[in-house]
Amino acid sequence: MNLQNIIREGSNYLKKNNIKSAELDSELLLSKVLKISRKKIILNQDQEVSNEIIIKFKNLVNLRASGKPIAYLIGTKAFWKYNFYVTEEVLVPRPDSELIIEKVLDITKNKSKIKVLDIGVGSGCLLLSILKEKKDFYGTGIDISKKSLEISKINALKLGISNRVKFFKSDIDNFASGKYDLVISNPPYIKSSDLKYLERDVVKFEPKIALNGGIDGVSEIRKVINKSSELMKVNGNLVLEIAFNQKTKVKQLLNKKGFYVNKIFKDYANNNRCIICTKL
Repeated sequence: MNLQNIIREGSNYLKKNNIKSAELDSELLLSKVLKISRKKIILNQDQEVSNEIIIKFKNLVNLRASGKPIAYLIGTKAFWKYNFYVTEEVLVPRPDSELIIEKVLDITKNKSKIKVLDIGVGSGCLLLSILKEKKDFYGTGIDISKKSLEISKINALKLGISNRVKFFKSDIDNFASGKYDLVISNPPYIKSSDLKYLERDVVKFEPKIALNGGIDGVSEIRKVINKSSELMKVNGNLVLEIAFNQKTKVKQLLNKKGFYVNKIFKDYANNNRCIICTKL
């Protein structure tokens, strides 16, 4: 069987299983198995492949058809300008979260030697993207997952910025190291009762601990705000990702802890997504 036929076969099977990006995913999975670029596959579609390759490819296609995110199957996800190593221990980076990078670069464009704290660092995609863009910024990432910290360290090494970032295994309530100019966080913010309504890929495969925001959806956001008020320098900025319906509640929590809300930005779907505030 040649590359063109195996891609078509994989794509058709994925379509039958309601995978929206069936053709692209089929190409990416074959690229993973063959260990060559997707571009090379597209340019050499008449090339024949062995039965061993076909079996490996079909195994991955079956996993994708079951809903397993493509990022976990190929072990990488493009985010901002970079590719991040990911496994099932961390959330798959989302395009909507790039809004945080964009806004952080806006508010820090005339600043240097900023100390940045990322609460719930996950794969490191937020913190490391910022550090890669700003060569004189220094970062600290904390997470309660040891595995996620290992993944963040791998990504820091891949991006060549290990010398400007430190990672700590800690719950936000117990972290008390340093004072920061900027705190960023994409905390869990989905109500416990709403988790079952998420897309199949998310419900079955992504880590619940990174999604579950408690009964009211803001229990982790509340912790981030409370601790940030202690860890931040006066006039420092807190940049949070929130759910589309949490604007009013989060503003109240921020005001109670001495933060001035500068602006709330909408994502690509026109939902409230990113809130920027200043520590007074």
